[in-house]
Amino acid sequence: MDIMVKGYLDRAENELVLANANFSLSTNDEIKVKLGISPNKTFFNNVISESYYAIFYSAKAFLLSLGIKTKTPKEHKKTYEEFKKIIESKNLDKQLAEIYEEESSKAETLLKIFFDEKRNRGRFTYNINANANKPFAETSIKNARFFTSAIKYLIENKQKQNKD
Repeated sequence: MDIMVKGYLDRAENELVLANANFSLSTNDEIKVKLGISPNKTFFNNVISESYYAIFYSAKAFLLSLGIKTKTPKEHKKTYEEFKKIIESKNLDKQLAEIYEEESSKAETLLKIFFDEKRNRGRFTYNINANANKPFAETSIKNARFFTSAIKYLIENKQKQNKD
């Protein structure tokens, strides 16, 4: 696997680990006591942000595996737009349909997840009432798990096909 692609997949995995850790920290008073954190303190806004970054880095890895590089300025917007082009080309639908063995709009689901989590990152990261973000944090982690696992599988599957 290309070192840059692997690097972005590793970063995505790290963000997902942090999202899960911050969710656990936010909901488990025993952990808070051990760490000397107030029982009222939560980190759901971080969970949402980290979940988004897991998705973002996965998308970057996927694009890079296709030879598409996105850079600053507006790297997030460019990454989303390049990913969207691939979705609109229907090429990703075919690959995902093979994985999930169904006629699907899984690719559009991935695009929607990317768009929604990009929006949520801005919307909830700065929300003052962090406790209100718990249901959004749960959804964000679920979305990030689905997105990152689908993208990782696509990249690994493509590499296996290229070796054969």
